[in-house]
Amino acid sequence: MKLYYFPLSTYSQKALMAFYEKDVSFSPQLVDLRDETKRKEYRKIYPLGKIPLLIRDDGWTIPESTIIIEYLEGHFDTGTRLIPRDVDRARQTRFFDRMYDLYLNDPVVTLLFESWKPEANRNSEAIERARFRAGVMYDYMDRHLGNGQWTLGEEFTMADCAAAPALLYAQRVFPFEERKNIRAYWERLSARPSWKRVLAEAEPYLKALQGG
Repeated sequence: MKLYYFPLSTYSQKALMAFYEKDVSFSPQLVDLRDETKRKEYRKIYPLGKIPLLIRDDGWTIPESTIIIEYLEGHFDTGTRLIPRDVDRARQTRFFDRMYDLYLNDPVVTLLFESWKPEANRNSEAIERARFRAGVMYDYMDRHLGNGQWTLGEEFTMADCAAAPALLYAQRVFPFEERKNIRAYWERLSARPSWKRVLAEAEPYLKALQGG
């Protein structure tokens, strides 16, 4: 299988974490969408131009990080089970996966992109909306994460794969240090071998991004 992704992309990181948790091999295909030429070339493969994208050996395409993880879970009974077999636990996992993607990751990415702009060009309304949504999620997460080690208690799931990339950038643009349960959760995520591997692969790109 070929996985088209970029190490700095939050949704790519989410999918990579799942691959490493489940110990499933793939052929890495790096796509830097910041490069116009590479972006045009990639659109020939996937016209929407979004990453990550998984292409099976038979040519079938599987886009979107959550759907990629659903595919892995349905076809590879290896490593960590990321979506519980219990129907209610599975529903809860999917709920938190959506919450983290829509109300944590998306506003954090908005704040990140706005922070790269000259101050005079920043969209103050977009920043205010993003801060509000992320703040609401922080309050919710901090209450919820006091109940166990991971989002679903003692089970590491797809939801945690969704949370890690968002929190990586959140600590830079919308710090959560005052939320003790989120801070402790982030420390546990940071010690997870799959996340360490994702972060190690992203590190050169992060340093370049920061001018280091």
